[in-house]
Amino acid sequence: MDAFAPSRRQVLKSSAAAMAVGAIGSLGALYSRQAEAATDPSRIAPVPSRYGPLAPVADLSTGLPLLQLPRGFSYRSFAWSGDRMADGRPCPDRHDGMAVVAARRVPHRPHGRGHASHELVLIRNHERGAGTSPIQAPGMYDTGTFAGGQPGGGTTTLRYRYDGGRHGGGWDSAESSLGGTMVNCAGGPTPWGTWLSCEEIKSNAVSSTGRKHGYVFEVDPRSERTTGRPLIGLGRFSHEAVAIDPRTGIVYLTEDDRNKSGLYRFIPNDRFGRPGSLEHGGRLQAARVRGKRNADLTTASIGNEFQLEWVDIPDPDLDSIVAPNGFPDIGAGDTLSGPFAQAWSEGGLRMSRGEGIWYSYGKMFIVDTSTGVDAQGRKGRGNGTVWVLDLFTQRLRALFVSNHQLAAHNPDNITVNVRGGVVLCEDPDAAPAGSPDEYGPGTRLLGLTRAGESFYLCKNNAELTSSQIADAGKQVAEGDYRDSEFCGACWDPAGRTLFVNMQSPGITFAITGPWERGPL
Repeated sequence: MDAFAPSRRQVLKSSAAAMAVGAIGSLGALYSRQAEAATDPSRIAPVPSRYGPLAPVADLSTGLPLLQLPRGFSYRSFAWSGDRMADGRPCPDRHDGMAVVAARRVPHRPHGRGHASHELVLIRNHERGAGTSPIQAPGMYDTGTFAGGQPGGGTTTLRYRYDGGRHGGGWDSAESSLGGTMVNCAGGPTPWGTWLSCEEIKSNAVSSTGRKHGYVFEVDPRSERTTGRPLIGLGRFSHEAVAIDPRTGIVYLTEDDRNKSGLYRFIPNDRFGRPGSLEHGGRLQAARVRGKRNADLTTASIGNEFQLEWVDIPDPDLDSIVAPNGFPDIGAGDTLSGPFAQAWSEGGLRMSRGEGIWYSYGKMFIVDTSTGVDAQGRKGRGNGTVWVLDLFTQRLRALFVSNHQLAAHNPDNITVNVRGGVVLCEDPDAAPAGSPDEYGPGTRLLGLTRAGESFYLCKNNAELTSSQIADAGKQVAEGDYRDSEFCGACWDPAGRTLFVNMQSPGITFAITGPWERGPL
């Protein structure tokens, strides 16, 4: 199977060089337009989408109207929680982070009929804690008991065939790949075609088999090659996501621990970039703002800019500690992760809740899901920010700041396609009672225009009755799932299909449509 990285390079080479320049060059105009908007408090709503208004669209797989999308868009669902997978096991629930990691060309059908196609391999996280039904997979980390149950997290590997037809293609299979982990939230693809799955848990506890949790794991697109070995050098903390600079091989990591979250990078000893190379160790570092110890990034304004430098973390596997007296904006007895405590002692910065991170054209797009203040004036409980880190200059700048939940409410995962189009997944309760958007309650997928304004791309429309579930042949519970978060948004290498998960009841979607009509 061809690795994803060569496929991606091929796509980039075949794209016009101006595309990359345009994606980067547009940021200047974007900052300027957003700075103007920031001076006008009335500008709290998103802009109308060039793709058009949203309306319920029937799933091509089940016929159910699970999503609201613009006219001309379609989608297929796959690998619902409880579906029987290719390995005979039921599909786990709580779908989360995901990426396309590999692609290969599939031969023409016999006698030359039909479209030539490509098979894409996606690896998907399952954000499951301790329970009684662990994922059984080729790569197993912890088979003991932890936090009163068996570690229930892990990953599944999906295959999707793109045939060039009107609706993109169709799903082929799913299977387990990693098990015995805890709360696998997000992660990130590697340039060499694997997936890094992150445990979003901060704990000093040790399982009955002597295992700790809070690590990153590498998952191979060939599930049987997944080892289940933790990448201890990348730190033990409440990981959210990772992204790799393909030029240097440096791994950037976010931490999701309210108001005590660092921004990290790992400089590997082995720069060859291949499966298993990160196991050879390296240096974990944390970001510090030059000239300002313990800089506070829990609030932000559009255009805020900081020059970053990096400090070494001597012990990436250090236990968490109780926060020192006077540590701001947290509760009594709260703990700091071992890596964050070491970074803070050296003047490291803090974010509110570092979540999604994605590499694109020499920049890291980084989401802090709760930057800002709430109605009670509490820091780190706002609507969120998208930061951009220029990897050449190491300058961090606030690209997008939401000043109202209608514009964006707690963006989480982020993805950027080959054309430079930015898509954000929102956390739950994007339109709570009392202030719904024009499409009613439900979480959203948001896009960003080249001018830095948000627009609605998709809305959760999943209300399932028992008869609908039975007719579709699914095993999920009846219920209103419209407040379930979108997560794991990612594109195929050519930017033709957007894949995304709905965490509950646990569904994966492949969305296709006339992307050329708008900024994505």
